Amino acid sequence: MGNAVNIEKCFGRFTDTYSPKIVGELNGQHVKLARVEGDKCPWHTHDNEDEMFFVVDGVLDIEERDGVVPVHPGEFYIVPRGREHRVVPHGHVKLILFEPEGIAHTGNVRAEITRDHYDRLEA
Repeated sequence: MGNAVNIEKCFGRFTDTYSPKIVGELNGQHVKLARVEGDKCPWHTHDNEDEMFFVVDGVLDIEERDGVVPVHPGEFYIVPRGREHRVVPHGHVKLILFEPEGIAHTGNVRAEITRDHYDRLEA
């Protein structure tokens, strides 16, 4: 039998930003936790994957070329595959990400925040 994952305890185990941590897997998807702060995310696309941002704490603007979607605690937003976007946090934001295994962190763009490997947090 498995264990329940305590999201807040997991967030308490890391402080680095723009470095998602894998906390679960299901059906080829990774469940990741991330802290984001500062305007560091480049405009990018994921040609083959949708990307879901669930805000746990803070406010995250998801910018798309035709507008901005503010996402508040308890809300999520799905960026459809192929749509150019970037995220801009208001202060410090805690996120849960649902993404296919193997997704490129910053899509088709290499940037300061790009990660090629994701750490795993054990529950």
